[in-house]
Amino acid sequence: MTVEGTCADEFAEVRTEFERNFAERGEVGAGVHVTVDGETVVDLWGGDAGGRPWTEDTITHVWSCTKGATALCAHVLASRGELDLDAPVTEHWPEFGQHGKEGTLVRHLLAHQAGLAAVREPLPPGGMLDWELMTDRLARQEPFWAPGTRHGYHALTFGHLVGEVVRRVSGLSPAEFFEKEVSGPLGLDFWLTLPEDLEPLVARTIPAERGEAVPNVYVTAMTRPESMQALLAGNSGGYVAASDTREAHAAQYGSVGGMSNARGLAQMYRPLALGGEYNGVRVVDEAQIPVMSGVVSAGFDEMLLAPTRFSLGFMKSAANLHLPAVERGAAMSEDAFGHSGMGGSLGFADPGARMSFGYAMTRMGPGLGVNARGQSLVDAVYRALGYRRASDGAWFR
Repeated sequence: MTVEGTCADEFAEVRTEFERNFAERGEVGAGVHVTVDGETVVDLWGGDAGGRPWTEDTITHVWSCTKGATALCAHVLASRGELDLDAPVTEHWPEFGQHGKEGTLVRHLLAHQAGLAAVREPLPPGGMLDWELMTDRLARQEPFWAPGTRHGYHALTFGHLVGEVVRRVSGLSPAEFFEKEVSGPLGLDFWLTLPEDLEPLVARTIPAERGEAVPNVYVTAMTRPESMQALLAGNSGGYVAASDTREAHAAQYGSVGGMSNARGLAQMYRPLALGGEYNGVRVVDEAQIPVMSGVVSAGFDEMLLAPTRFSLGFMKSAANLHLPAVERGAAMSEDAFGHSGMGGSLGFADPGARMSFGYAMTRMGPGLGVNARGQSLVDAVYRALGYRRASDGAWFR
């Protein structure tokens, strides 16, 4: 197995850890990309992409990293003054105001506080890929808790909730808006609906190997069939089993359906590490960056049953070294914000370091957040930047 690409000398440890991922940590095919001050300092790839070599153009399913793209669409509108994040959702989506959701704010959707972390009514096959069906069900559904009073990861519903607000405000679907305002101007390898001619570039997901440790959310899903966790696991319209089909790739699923690679992830976050602008393309106003990065919900997560921390649409550093490895989040600096994807993919911006990071792979790892493969790369980047590690695993300088 040969690692290809480029790596600046001062980031040589990133290459070393990337190679170790293949030699010692079960990596099959992957890429890692890092920018600092807008310049690419790491662009590496290697391994197998399903019977063929992983190349610089290989793309893969990045799962919940998609939420970062969907959240960014909302912040683009907010930055332009077209969307008030503190306004009721019903200002843009009147049908949403049912069953105690009349006072739900747009920020509650972004911060996983809306109480709609799973779908109560049984979904038909392919239901998650039916935009009108999903938005109608969520608008009519009674929340699991009073919106704004708790937080719980909206794993499969975030994209429809935030995306419908984007659609109502902009008049464009989230995929159309993302392409017009973000991925197109920045030239990103990132799609919320994948064009058919790009299917040959896709490396399929390899499920995680079963381990002894299982996150609490899955234990509860298996042992309490009446639980919200059981609905998350069992009421997706068969999405997980069909996630690597052309039908799924062509659909619009702003929670977990995005197709990208390490370069696409890192370069989406690059402007956000630089005050909102890169190479003449302003994505958001500089004043929007603190809004995107500040913690608004933290503590016990009603869905994941473990501590989590979120800003408005993005995950924050949650090292949690006192927890079992399968319950931990990504260990970053406190300035950083981004999103991981099921199995271990990760993209984030760190405005304090003027750095952006992307990692995407095919073989999924166990647990809720970034596993040892992705975390080893993040750690190597921070060490190269002169950061030190706190006792809980978070990085600082």
